[in-house]
Amino acid sequence: MIKIALPAGDLRPPVADVLISSGLHVEGYGEGSRAYRLSVRGRDDLGVRVFRERDIPIQIALGNYDLGVCSLSWVKEMQAFFPAQPIVPVCDLGAGAFGVYAASSIIVGGRLREIAALPSVRIASDYPNLAEAFAMAARLPRYRVQSVWGAAEAYPPEDADAVVIAGANEAAVRAHGLLPLHCLLQSSAWLIANAASLRRKELASVIGPLMSAAQPGGTPDVSLPAPVPSNGVRRDAAEERTAVRMAIPDGHQQRHVVDALVDAGLTFAGYDETACVRRPASGIDGLEVKVVRPHDMPQLVALGQFDIAITGRDCLLEHLHRFPSSPVQELVDLQRGQYNLSAVVTEDLPADTIEDALAHWRREGKASIRVASEFMGTADYYARSRHLWRYQVMPIAGASEGFVPEDAELLIEGTETGKTLRENRLKPIDLLYRSTTCVIGRKGATLDGQSKTVFDHVLGALRRAGEAAGSV
Repeated sequence: MIKIALPAGDLRPPVADVLISSGLHVEGYGEGSRAYRLSVRGRDDLGVRVFRERDIPIQIALGNYDLGVCSLSWVKEMQAFFPAQPIVPVCDLGAGAFGVYAASSIIVGGRLREIAALPSVRIASDYPNLAEAFAMAARLPRYRVQSVWGAAEAYPPEDADAVVIAGANEAAVRAHGLLPLHCLLQSSAWLIANAASLRRKELASVIGPLMSAAQPGGTPDVSLPAPVPSNGVRRDAAEERTAVRMAIPDGHQQRHVVDALVDAGLTFAGYDETACVRRPASGIDGLEVKVVRPHDMPQLVALGQFDIAITGRDCLLEHLHRFPSSPVQELVDLQRGQYNLSAVVTEDLPADTIEDALAHWRREGKASIRVASEFMGTADYYARSRHLWRYQVMPIAGASEGFVPEDAELLIEGTETGKTLRENRLKPIDLLYRSTTCVIGRKGATLDGQSKTVFDHVLGALRRAGEAAGSV
């Protein structure tokens, strides 16, 4: 069996076109099937699994899959920190072309020397390893790379001076109100392979047809900037802010937060069930509001970049499991967006509790238990608290229901109705906790004057909304 990893998301339609033109018709893939395990028409020797794109190089490096298709940018992101991984870029499929750009806020300026003159450069990116390589190559005297789950373009100028982001071209970068500094990589969808699989397996029946659609040329390398010469002039640090800063979420939590804000009597122009601008108008003097990913909020609050944020308890506890001494705490339970975070296994496992599952795996002689989750700190805490004898935590970016049982024994996953689990023949066997949308803040935060008045007003309104929801 040849195992192939294909991407979900925006790359899916162009990759499906390439596969079909090569005579490899993956059933349901181009049609957007929600199934994670797919078959190839007329090819019983091929098994296909759909992943979030950034997880594919990891699966290929581990040898769980022989071949994969993903943007070369995610391969380079992995190799920037782990250069010896057994991944072989085979050919450029010419689909989904884009660039990875370092860019700066308009306020800072569009030249590297202006970035280097800052007292400390804050860089936000979901490509943290490439961002680190960029900063080191430019010889930035002081910098901090903040790894984010996405939407890095929203961080400048308040929360970052520069970003490393993907964009179709420089015009797309400028459309975010950013100034391109340097193109690190021109990327597209590539066929990649596990080095051992290339040596040991007969893969020509897949590689051959795809090579016919390949683009000519070698494998592009990451382009790093030359060191920035220092003239010894440093900019003064920005003035301390006086407004209260609040973070609210995009994504699946947005509708729950909109309901809570309405019940609290708070209306932010540009943020409702159908709209989501990154900087909605608060309508309250002294309150600045920004929309960011909920996973990033605990870290931003801990660093003092936001005074108050609305996120999920799952995101808060994940942060606290990784950083137990963090000053972030829950201030209000909004009683919305409720779901269970559970340990999940395949329906075929003859066990209904985690104790029964562990006993079964011991009888099978498993030397190690693979635990997959988007919540790496929580998964590690769970594995230790349930006394798994030996385990391996596998961080993933999503599309999680397809990992069990082939690529992991256990999945730490959120479930509302359980429908998606049942569709993928999975079952929860242990409840970690019930997660809800909550308000978080920083322990020991000191606000005074108008800032304290604004903070207390917002927190009080949200507390009343939470209490009202809890009494229903």
